[in-house]
Amino acid sequence: MREFKGRAITPGTKTAKAVVSHGGFNTLASFQKALQFGDERAKCSDQNNPDLYGKELAGAALCLPQTIGSTTGGLVLYCACAMKRQPACMLFSKPIDSLAAAGAILADVWIDDISMPVVDSLGDEFLEYVKDGMTVTIKEDGVVVVEE
Repeated sequence: MREFKGRAITPGTKTAKAVVSHGGFNTLASFQKALQFGDERAKCSDQNNPDLYGKELAGAALCLPQTIGSTTGGLVLYCACAMKRQPACMLFSKPIDSLAAAGAILADVWIDDISMPVVDSLGDEFLEYVKDGMTVTIKEDGVVVVEE
């Protein structure tokens, strides 16, 4: 078990299984099929992300360095939350970008029955340590506990 301290962007507590990307996360490409074609499990549709392609994002602790891609990223995160296809939480090793932060914050403020805690600045060691399937628990203060 290891603890990592980050900055809570949208606070909350959550426990979920990790799904890990070591490359940038293209929000639009990853959620496109889930939002357009009704994939409730939100399998990652980004063929350029071999770490995540085909894996379920809905309900997972999404561990990533940063988001990449189009300016629609924040809206896509918001829509995933509105459609209840969002990750359980998003955990960034690097500082979050303004678009992803906006989507997560708007979902947190505007959607009453959705909780998607987001923590950033967890550090490179976080992504080196966490592996797919590990149990991740987020605490209100931005502490992330990773267990095998």
